[in-house]
Amino acid sequence: MLEVKQSKYGRGVFATHDIQKGELIHTAPVIIVPNEEFDYLYKTILSNYFFYWGKNKDCAIALGYGSLFNHSYTPNAKYKYRIEDETIEFYAHTDIKSEDEIVVNYNGNPEDKTPVWFEVL
Repeated sequence: MLEVKQSKYGRGVFATHDIQKGELIHTAPVIIVPNEEFDYLYKTILSNYFFYWGKNKDCAIALGYGSLFNHSYTPNAKYKYRIEDETIEFYAHTDIKSEDEIVVNYNGNPEDKTPVWFEVL
């Protein structure tokens, strides 16, 4: 259902067939990085790929395709944390056509236009 290939943002995740709004796209297991280890993570390339996790402001690296979805203020997908399962689920926010890049709003809410830490193309 998914493939990684080059996008205008670098690598991105693309649909290999049509996906309907509300459909589960991917479930990504995560590796939890405790808050007290954030300074170590921040000094690595992984600082570009983590999600804030839980009430303690821990971080999570999503495995599978999870950390490769790019950001957009007009996303076609959204994500939901499953804290108890240590996974992130990605769902279609809109209908997605085959060959479309699948993008999420890094702010969590698809409608949130709060600036992110990098220039948005």
